[in-house]
Order: sequence, then structure tokens, then C-alpha cells
Amino acid sequence: MAERMLKFVSVEKGMPDKRQAEARRSDFNEIYGEFAREKAAEQSARCSQCGIPFCQVHCPLQNNIPDWLKLTAEGRLEEAYEVSSATNNFPEICGRICPQDRLCEGNCVIEKGFESVSIGAVEKYITDTAFERGWIKPVKPLRELDQSIGIVGGGPGGLAAAEQLRRRGYQVHVYDRHDRMGGLMIYGIPNFKLEKPVVERRTRLLADSGATYHSNVEIGRQISLPELRNRHDAVLIATGVYRARDIKAPGAGLAGIHEALDYLIASNRKGLGDPVPAFDDGTLDARGKNVVVIGGGDTAMDCVRTAVRQGAKSVRCLYRRDRTNMPGSQREVLHAEEEGVEFLWLSAPEAFLGDRYVRAVRAQRIHLGVADSTGRQTPSIIEGSHFNVEADLVIKALGFDPEDLPVLFNEPELAVTRWGTLKIDQRTMMTSLDGVFAAGDIVRGASLVVWAVRDGRDVADRMRSYLQAKAAAQPLAAD
Repeated sequence: MAERMLKFVSVEKGMPDKRQAEARRSDFNEIYGEFAREKAAEQSARCSQCGIPFCQVHCPLQNNIPDWLKLTAEGRLEEAYEVSSATNNFPEICGRICPQDRLCEGNCVIEKGFESVSIGAVEKYITDTAFERGWIKPVKPLRELDQSIGIVGGGPGGLAAAEQLRRRGYQVHVYDRHDRMGGLMIYGIPNFKLEKPVVERRTRLLADSGATYHSNVEIGRQISLPELRNRHDAVLIATGVYRARDIKAPGAGLAGIHEALDYLIASNRKGLGDPVPAFDDGTLDARGKNVVVIGGGDTAMDCVRTAVRQGAKSVRCLYRRDRTNMPGSQREVLHAEEEGVEFLWLSAPEAFLGDRYVRAVRAQRIHLGVADSTGRQTPSIIEGSHFNVEADLVIKALGFDPEDLPVLFNEPELAVTRWGTLKIDQRTMMTSLDGVFAAGDIVRGASLVVWAVRDGRDVADRMRSYLQAKAAAQPLAAD
């Protein structure tokens, strides 16, 4: 039976059942269950169908959220999926990993006093149901085109662009340096947030749609960028940013201090059943260790919660600002606290102590002073506030910068910004090289998966315009 809308005054916000912290500490399964059909409809009916949907405005993909909430409330799930997938290539993934508390749900007009609609959980429910019922089919373009496109990077931006371009009939080839497609979604995000079969069914769907994958291929080494340009009519660079920011402090070279992405990749590869020597010999395994994670973003939250599940003796997160000013999702912080992570707010590392192996982090207390030009309070060290934190494994989660692509690709004509990201024409999304486009984190810097999907969709449109103009000019060139 269809639900009536505007139920936020009579129905409280509800989420799918969340597993108890003690149970979820022992495995990498997702922490939330599935909505029952009746509950999904009931929660969707809480939407106020407001005239100006701020949830949609604050979604990078401009998802038509009120529309698919209404369709879900009315039991019209297949239509809800059609609306949801019209603007998003991976709604079930975004429903799991987007920081809804900062985006759609955080801007829901009923949030103040009534709590927001459970947008992410409903989004996940709609698409999971669509997969289960066989509504999702491989892309079948109306006609196949001769023009081919090479995409460097099999992450969310590259795969979103690949699907959009296959819809138009282009021959799409995706190159990735890893052995599995998915990029950050498969290697960087832990299973308890995004189980890998969810990603793998998407990559299989794209392969069934006619995209060709080239795994274990590193552009700039196995294949040069000029060679790639000769192979294809257009090229998209969607590599993401993976070079970890470092910290300069005494003892930073001690064994037992590792980059966040190395740690997460090792854990995810182990979960996938792949050989991981650095995990098997204990180097990147937190079992029985005192773990300290430095940083306050979502990557840091992934690391602390992974360490808990690996059986760490203790897990502490060292962050130089307070809880209110941290960049990571507040939901993730709550989940981590429930699972036993200790947060040392307003603390920054000064040195790493030990002989050959790290044994402690020497930290200092921080005071937040006057706000800077970004509006955030400037941290300053409190003199004489040193303290030591016991550590057998230290993980640096300080953010990521782009690799030097002109050097890596051996293409000095590839222009970059002063931040090292690729410079593009904002109208065409083309780099300084004709026919070479760029999108995602390699252009905007480290960001969210949802922004990479948005960029992938946008660049697919720009590439189509370029290829159409190129095809139209060919007969003239022949004359």
C-alpha cells in the first residue's frame, strides 16, 4: 500500500538495523543491514517534498532525491531506480559511502528538530533491490561507433565516463595499473563500508556492456602516452591522486611507520584473497599491536576501524584539531568510538621514538587560535605539553597529492597547476594536449567518490562533443 508523504511529524527517523559494535569488531562485513520494503517506504514518506529541495542542491550529482523518495513511498521501486540511476552511475555505492551528513541529509529542510530523511539508506535499498530483481541490464547502445577512447584509471571517475561513453556507442578501453578495476572503491575503501562484491558486479556489468579492460598496465612504463594517443581517438586521464603527504619529524624513518593507502590496500587485497607479503609477515597487520593513526579525515577513520578488526591491542587517532573541526564524517567518528577507538584531539606528533622500530609517538598539545583565511582556527603548539603515546604501528593518513604526471608519462607538454593537478580548459575539460581530457581527483585534488562520478559524467559529454566535431571534419580533410 502506498505511503502518504510528509510523515516526518509522526514517524521518527530510522536506519536499517546496525550490528552491535562487539559483533562487527570481529569481521569486515558492512555494519548496516538492508531496509525491509515497508520500512524503506515508511522512511521515504518522511520527505516533505519541499519546493526547493536542498538535498538535491547539495548533492554533487544533483540527484532527483525527492522524486525517487516519493516513488519508493508509493511502492514504485523500478521507477525509483530509473530516476536514481538517471543521474548516478553507482547509486548503491554512493548510498553506502557518501558522507550524507555533510551533503544531502545534512541539508534536509526537516533536519532541524525532526532529523533528516534516511536518504543514503533508501538509495542503497533501491539499487540493491533492482539488482536482485534483474532490472539492471548491460548497456546496449543504439549503434556502435568506430571511434575509440582510452581511459587511464579504473576508479569511479574513469568507470563513470566509460559507461556514459558506451551508452553513446564509443569503443571504450580502460587501463589500470592494478589487477582489478574499481580503483579506490576496490582497494582503498574497507569492506565494512563497501563490500567488494558490490563493486565487482558494477565492473562486470560494464565489461558486459562492451568496455575492454587492460589491467596491470601502467601508462608511462608499459605504454607511453603518445602511443596511447595513437591508439585512440581521444584519451581521458582519471588516475586520481595517490601520493601520500608526509610528515617531517625526528624518527620518521623508523620501521613500523607506514602510509595509509599502503595499509588499506594490503588489508583489502588480503580480504580479496590476493597474496600480500607485507601483510603475511606482519608488517602491515595490526594484530596485537598498539596502533596510532595520524590524521582526521575519512581515510584516517578507515584505518582506525580496520586496525580494530585486525585485532589491534589498542587503537588511537591523533588529530591536531578538535572534533568539530575535523574533515572526516562525524558518523564515521561515532562508529569508530563505538568500536573502541580512542581519539586524542588537539594533539600533533613531534617525533617518533625507538631504536630501529617505532615504539612511541611523542606528541604535543594544540591550542586553536584565530581563524585563518579559510575560516578554520589556526592550530598552535602549547609549549611544554609533550606526552608519549605507545605505538608499534603508526599509520600516516595526512591526505594525498597528485603524482608528477608529466614525468611519469614522459610527456613534458602536459601542463599542470601550481598544486600539481592537471590543468584543463574548464569549458572543454581538455588538457594542454589535443584530444587528451582529464577528470576527477587528478584535476580537483583529493575529494569524494561522488565528485569523481560527477566529473566522469561531465567529461564524457565534453569528449562526445570533441569526437563528433572530429568525425565531422574528417571528410573535409580527405577532400
